[in-house]
Amino acid sequence: MKTRETRPPASASGYRAVAVGGSAGGFEALEAIVGALPMDFKPPILAVQHLHPSDNGSFARHLARSTRLPVIEPCDKEWIDPGRIYVAPANYHMLVERSGAIALSVDGKVNWSRPSIDVLFKSAARAWGGSVIAIILSGASRDGAEGMRAVKGAGGLTMAQDPASAQVPFMPRAAIELGAADEVLCPEAIGRRLIELAGEPRQLKDNRGGNI
Repeated sequence: MKTRETRPPASASGYRAVAVGGSAGGFEALEAIVGALPMDFKPPILAVQHLHPSDNGSFARHLARSTRLPVIEPCDKEWIDPGRIYVAPANYHMLVERSGAIALSVDGKVNWSRPSIDVLFKSAARAWGGSVIAIILSGASRDGAEGMRAVKGAGGLTMAQDPASAQVPFMPRAAIELGAADEVLCPEAIGRRLIELAGEPRQLKDNRGGNI
């Protein structure tokens, strides 16, 4: 009897998934990133955008117009499959479980937000360790900075939108000032970088950041 693979398969680079978060101005940045990705981009993308609690799926519908990849507003315990973009529903935290499923939570707000980027990033670090890429985009709070540091500490790759390209630079700037961002790029460059990472073998790094 076949059993379900509990984690998304690793790409050639060894990265299994991408977690991304944004707030004010983040939607436009996310559009630029996912719009650059080809239909055969395999690592699943889990996205948190700070939304009004009454949002009825319009974020997912609008994002779907910008990308060749399927955009899904998941249900609780929905499996994470390759080649899809999962967006957190309004008023729910979205977490990654070690089983390979998404968990939705109505626990209290984190950084005044539900969904919270920190909640997604920290759960992704616990579930996937060094095989996740975390990206923080434009926004007006510090949400995502601590979660990005958790991903970096677990060995994952972290990217922040260049504050100069952000409509509201506070969130990426907070992650950069915390030392949590490995790379600082504009949205178009982030899209190109993800394509590169999905197709190239990963080089391990020693604890000083040098290649092994």
